Amino acid sequence: MTQTIYAPDFMTGDEFSIPTFRVLNPEGELHDEAQAPELTRDHARRIYHAMLSTRIMDERMMAAQRQGRLSFYMQCTGEEASVVGATAALDDADMIMAQYREQGALMYRGFSFDEFMNQLFGNELDYGKGRQMPVHYGSRKLHYMTISSPLATQIPQATGYAYGQKLAKEGHCTLTFFGEGAASEGDFHAALNMASVHQVPVIFFCRNNGYAISTPANEQFAADGIAPRAFGYRMHVIRVDGNDVLAVYEATHQARKIAVEKNQPVLIEAMTYRLAAHSSSDDPSGYRAKSEEETWRLKDPILRMQKWLNHKEWWSDDEETETQERLRREVLETMKRAEKRPSPALDTLISDVYADVTPALQHQFDALKQHIRRYPEAYPRGAKSLDLDVRDVANHAGGE
Repeated sequence: MTQTIYAPDFMTGDEFSIPTFRVLNPEGELHDEAQAPELTRDHARRIYHAMLSTRIMDERMMAAQRQGRLSFYMQCTGEEASVVGATAALDDADMIMAQYREQGALMYRGFSFDEFMNQLFGNELDYGKGRQMPVHYGSRKLHYMTISSPLATQIPQATGYAYGQKLAKEGHCTLTFFGEGAASEGDFHAALNMASVHQVPVIFFCRNNGYAISTPANEQFAADGIAPRAFGYRMHVIRVDGNDVLAVYEATHQARKIAVEKNQPVLIEAMTYRLAAHSSSDDPSGYRAKSEEETWRLKDPILRMQKWLNHKEWWSDDEETETQERLRREVLETMKRAEKRPSPALDTLISDVYADVTPALQHQFDALKQHIRRYPEAYPRGAKSLDLDVRDVANHAGGE
């Protein structure tokens, strides 16, 4: 019931601050009165293995980009607990709509190093047929919607997909990941409003990592982060320590119950930090101090979970060393295989665009083939797809 007041009583939102849910401290120990979620040994190890695999793949692929073997890369470094912890709390058939730093979600669900590398190098085995820039993964079998570059587009799409899940009544939900920078887009507000009005099973998971590329959070918004925005939409909300994988897991687990059992949306704000650059095109030294980064390195989510596993005797230092060495070998060997695979065949350029190729598109494709036949030396891969000998330029230089 609305409270009646008889004199103006303006409020600014400074009267409260949303608390942060935590389970583990940086030493991998339970906070006072905190309880660990019900995780089996095998489940906990699966979560940690996905986090560690993501970290190692990110390190190796960033090095590959610096060597000129890869055009572009984005790391999940420092945010593995937020991404993997949330994914682990879902049903594997729940839909995930990610931004572009959530490779850990795919890693947890079983996306292989081969599948990652094929996409990164855009070779003939890439599910996207080489049409997307690197780190724009997608997997139908793992219920992971293909990533698109425009910021925040996945947020309203998640609401729409969850509406379909509500109608299907199969007990599934959609989780969409995004950064606090994306929450400044209009798509964010449209999505939350639609989700609340139509009461759909969607979890909005904001990774508040402190920076939208180079813009710090305090220059993006004046309010207490992203979480308070949920109140404007009468939506369930929780703020969680994004470097505490157990807290993230439990928060998402409870959020999924609300989403699936009540058909109600939930907003989760995970307070974390991007330890790496925004992308391989970014230099964070231009907008943040090394001392700030070092402070957050002490809160490394992987080290925190490793310590917790060691306390429970579910992991050991020897196993850590062996696993890291094995994963590094696997990533390197898989990368070498993927970069040697040929590019997609030329005719795949127009496949899967329309059910039937339109005359206009076919005309453009025929003109492209004609152009390649005329200049095969400039398009060696395209010429190979057309079975042309790139050395035999003279025979194709005229007459078309």
